[in-house]
Amino acid sequence: MAVSALFILDLKGRVIISRDYRGEVPMSTAERFITKLNELEESGALSPVVADDGVSYVWVQHSNLYLMCVTRRNLNAASVVLFLHRLVDVFTEYFEELEEESLKDNFVIVYELLDEVMDYGYPQFTEAKILSEYIKTDAHKIEVQVKPPMAVTNAISWRSEGVKHKKNEVFLDVVESVNLLVNTNAMVVQSEVVGVLKMRTFLSGMPECKLGLNDKVLFQNQGRGLHKAVDLEDIKFHQCVRLSRFENDRTISFIPPDGNFDLMSYRLSQNIKPLIWVEATVERHSRSRTEYLVKARSQFKERSVATGVQILLPLPQDATAPIVRTSQGTANYAPEKEALVWKIKSFPGGKEYLLRCKFSLPSVQAEEDAGGRMPPIRVQFEIPYYTVSGIQVRYLKVIEKSGYQALPWVRYITVAGNYEIRMI
Repeated sequence: MAVSALFILDLKGRVIISRDYRGEVPMSTAERFITKLNELEESGALSPVVADDGVSYVWVQHSNLYLMCVTRRNLNAASVVLFLHRLVDVFTEYFEELEEESLKDNFVIVYELLDEVMDYGYPQFTEAKILSEYIKTDAHKIEVQVKPPMAVTNAISWRSEGVKHKKNEVFLDVVESVNLLVNTNAMVVQSEVVGVLKMRTFLSGMPECKLGLNDKVLFQNQGRGLHKAVDLEDIKFHQCVRLSRFENDRTISFIPPDGNFDLMSYRLSQNIKPLIWVEATVERHSRSRTEYLVKARSQFKERSVATGVQILLPLPQDATAPIVRTSQGTANYAPEKEALVWKIKSFPGGKEYLLRCKFSLPSVQAEEDAGGRMPPIRVQFEIPYYTVSGIQVRYLKVIEKSGYQALPWVRYITVAGNYEIRMI
């Protein structure tokens, strides 16, 4: 991949900042970009890659700006799009808001950054924390000659050397989101678990971390029992993980960045029993009076408790004066959402709660709509110390040459993702 030039334009196509890396494409080609973009938009064929007269334009839009790379070469378009998004992150880290005004106010810093993130058209490093160590935004800080940190010149671009903390700790959150769709026949038609391992590290020096999971492939290779193993799909790692080591023996070994980052993500497309089942019965007493009887039942173990439960029950657009009674929690009508919001602070496993709602429909149109299909019931919740997949962190080791002892903390959380139940 080699980019010839990079442009940052306003919404009218005027060039605010440009940087020519290879001199292969005339800088005037930027003038053609906005015209071509408008033509494609009118024809409904808009895409992040635009070709015109032998020149490829790869672009992203952020706020009131276009960030665009041009080339005559056959490049990896996905890599360029990723680079542009990372460039947006760098500018946002420096200027808080990436807008036309912030670029003009800090154009010297912008050009310095453009020289560092790309060299002769090849992306280099885009870690804002590392760049901020030697490209300073305050004038008085750059009076002293600053040497680039080792992270720029070595293979570990995501971590600086010489990091020190009074207390060495590692926090690992295993967060699983449940995506579920139940049809009007009370059948689960779509279910999946999307998991993320979120880390927060406060470790001195250059530590080596090793993480062990109850991975099915690992257990098979070791000839162990599979009854507690988890078959992980679509695994994606942070760049700090040694992929060759994982491919060889399924060991997750890495030198972590300092602070917050997502170590890995995974997916499981298994059949999931709905954690919170909601059943709504609609009774129409007359053309103008309707009543909902709603049952909410938790279908997880009794020792677990769901917190922050919200059940959004859709009401007809013209519903007025709903009268609500609940056996637990509170329920309020939210006209802007066209729904009744039932909130339950604490929902233990194996419990069932009821809600009754009576409302009237004053208009003829609303009466007709009430007999049609309603939007789905949406459920939000969080269950601490619980995972749907059964994933377990078997160990989390921290090894550093100074020999200090680090405290690892592991927490499991299950939350509702896109969790919908169609009304009968």
